[in-house]
Amino acid sequence: MTDAVSWYCALVVVALILVGALRETYHAYEPITRGKQLLDRPCDEIYVVGEGETLNTIGEKCGDPFIVEQNPHIHDPDDVFPGLVIKITPWKPQKSY
Repeated sequence: MTDAVSWYCALVVVALILVGALRETYHAYEPITRGKQLLDRPCDEIYVVGEGETLNTIGEKCGDPFIVEQNPHIHDPDDVFPGLVIKITPWKPQKSY
């Protein structure tokens, strides 16, 4: 009898571990939504520069090639430091008709 109870407990523990692993995997790939609108922007409008980032890498990552023009407080594009707050405006080319 005790062997059967031990096996039952072991099966329950394995099932709980599998359910937890599947739930973590499922939530990791959910798209970000606000209401019914899908947010496909790679960066927020207000961006805080991280360690080792440059305006060029941020521009490529966020889709904003005009970071310096949008942020008049940046006087020297080479003087970017961690913690600097910048405005990001993703740029999408106009469709030509």
